Amino acid sequence: MADVEFSREGHVAHVRLNRPKSLNAISGEMNQLLHDAWLEINNDPDIWVAILSAEGEKAFCAGADVSGDAEPTSRIAFGGGITGVGGPLLTLKKPLVAAVHGYVLGGGFEMVMCADVMVAASNTQFGMPETKAGIMGESGIMHRAIRQLPYRIAMTMILTGERMPVKDALNFGLVSEVVEPADLMAAAQRWADKLCAASPLAAQAAKAAVLSRLDMPLEVALATRYEPIEAYAFTADRLEGRQAFAEKRKPQWQGR
Repeated sequence: MADVEFSREGHVAHVRLNRPKSLNAISGEMNQLLHDAWLEINNDPDIWVAILSAEGEKAFCAGADVSGDAEPTSRIAFGGGITGVGGPLLTLKKPLVAAVHGYVLGGGFEMVMCADVMVAASNTQFGMPETKAGIMGESGIMHRAIRQLPYRIAMTMILTGERMPVKDALNFGLVSEVVEPADLMAAAQRWADKLCAASPLAAQAAKAAVLSRLDMPLEVALATRYEPIEAYAFTADRLEGRQAFAEKRKPQWQGR
């Protein structure tokens, strides 16, 4: 079995970390496999949604593998580029659901902060142990945390290395839903089904527009023309959406 498993069910791609004996710490090989998975998801028009999950009971991901023989062989970027750490940023164009449990630490924490929907098991703990462990590498995780959490909460985690329990993550809006561990994958699939019920091209255009102006002033975002949204006006799915509304039926999306 590969350290990163990739599969498809209908329009949903599954990316699963599969190195539980090492707490799914990301090795150089996993880095490459993740990069390849994100590229395939981006490039395949029949993939509309992705679910990121992990094998094992103790940890979703303990971060980068820092053992002596596990140095990455490339600068693709930790997490396959989706985090933009250690290499070029690779933005996932399709909606991403993260299903997390146990320890979600370091680069593993950063990777799921890239998700659009995050479902967490009730035993989840988030953390940035870099300063506590005295191992300080790339700073992407800190930049993401300070943008997704209240300032003092993020700084407390960054500077002390203390972990955040899942109930606090829910209160701060970091996760979308908390479920029991046995229900984690069913909940992730439920969210994926909701996302697949929307027009895939509309969802991708909306995500591209939001991310491209995330750190811009509101007046700049409002004044921007978004090419993916403009291109959507000429798609078969837009016509299908209008016809389905007029005929009072559920639309049958094609992703074209």
